[in-house]
Amino acid sequence: MTERLVVIGGDAAGMTAASQARRRRADDDLEIVAFERGHHTSYSACGIPYWIGGTVPVRDTLIARTAAEHRARAIDLRLGTEVTEIDQERGRIRSRDADGAEQWTGYDHLVIATGAVPVRPPLPGIDAPGVYGVQTLDDGEALLGGLDRGGVRHAVVIGGGYIGVEMAEAMLQRGLAVTLIDRNEQPMTTLDPDMGRLVRGALEGLGVLVVSGTPVRAVLTGDDGRVRAVATDDAEHPADLVVLGLGVRPETGLAAAAGLPLGAHGGLLTDRAMRVRDTERIWAGGDCVEVLNLVSGALQHIALGTHANKHGRIIGTNIGGGYATFPGVVGTAVSKVCDIEIARTGLKESQARAAGLRFVTAVIESTSRAGYYPDADPMTVKMLAERRTGRLLGVQIVGGEGAGKRVDVGAVALTAGMTVEQMLGLDLGYAPPFSPVWDPVLVAARKAAVAVAADIAAD
Repeated sequence: MTERLVVIGGDAAGMTAASQARRRRADDDLEIVAFERGHHTSYSACGIPYWIGGTVPVRDTLIARTAAEHRARAIDLRLGTEVTEIDQERGRIRSRDADGAEQWTGYDHLVIATGAVPVRPPLPGIDAPGVYGVQTLDDGEALLGGLDRGGVRHAVVIGGGYIGVEMAEAMLQRGLAVTLIDRNEQPMTTLDPDMGRLVRGALEGLGVLVVSGTPVRAVLTGDDGRVRAVATDDAEHPADLVVLGLGVRPETGLAAAAGLPLGAHGGLLTDRAMRVRDTERIWAGGDCVEVLNLVSGALQHIALGTHANKHGRIIGTNIGGGYATFPGVVGTAVSKVCDIEIARTGLKESQARAAGLRFVTAVIESTSRAGYYPDADPMTVKMLAERRTGRLLGVQIVGGEGAGKRVDVGAVALTAGMTVEQMLGLDLGYAPPFSPVWDPVLVAARKAAVAVAADIAAD
């Protein structure tokens, strides 16, 4: 008897789940119906800032698989169709298409992959023309339309997280004067303040006006109703265009209305197989779920395409008759603003304290290549290690070309539960064009190991 898989959400997690299930089960054994309220599917949301900035010139290069390609694999993908209700008791969902027509569709398996939505605070003027979020290709097209209106000289980016700094770069590449406003003292609060200060200096060196330590109070509009400025407590900052870079929150309103369990961060709670807790036939993955941090042991919300694709593969494998699990994350992320690369993995200081961990820190300055080799860019590496045990807890890196991806060494070490002393024995690649004799990550590990030893001796 043919079963039916219904997928809510047509991007990374949802369509990876559908594709993986299809690989494992023939279309006469498993019918797959996917609903996507937008107009695009299987695209790289992480690439949108680079499309906006012009580094990626063609939108469609961000699309990994078109709707036609999915349909050719016997996946009934319905674009422009929003799911409005989940009926757990009867095993069905209600959807509404672009014409307003509604219908019920039953399921044997349901995958919730509704993603996340940009944080949009309830400020005066926040919905005025000229204010943009950046989460979907439709959002990107709207923003490009605003840039193409003409007369846009000043852009204000609200929020100094990953999206904020990436969009500040995009606006610079568009030739605009850019102001970045952040209520925190330093941008990039996923880093410790001392490392965030380096990001601030890099932004200011590029010509961005960084206004920190003050919240936005209102978006001010002109006589035409469009945005003209952004107001803080003590100033008005001119703006022909405003970009929201305040992060995202899980899109779980539909799941909450259905009575499905949510965590402290608003994301769906699942088991290791990505099945929604306390259910048998409902699965969830991507930006709408909470995941286990392997270092702290706490659940957190991390919106990254890498995790979403892994979740989808695991869900599709399990629905397809196999077995797979998602162990958790160590919180690795990397970004850039022009020539400055920013990376982190594991815990920052405040997270380690919140987890009840005692730690030492080490901060070193080094270069991306041998110091005598041309174009050796400076970088700063910060490392956290647990007191007494020396277990690695976190790594943060800010520097020039070649800095960011070095964080992957820390990610592997964290996943393996290595100590900073054990890291010193890692056989990392070396040649002058790529690294000093002692790689900067290992220099930081050596300094952290010394700090651990000194802490033990002091006791």
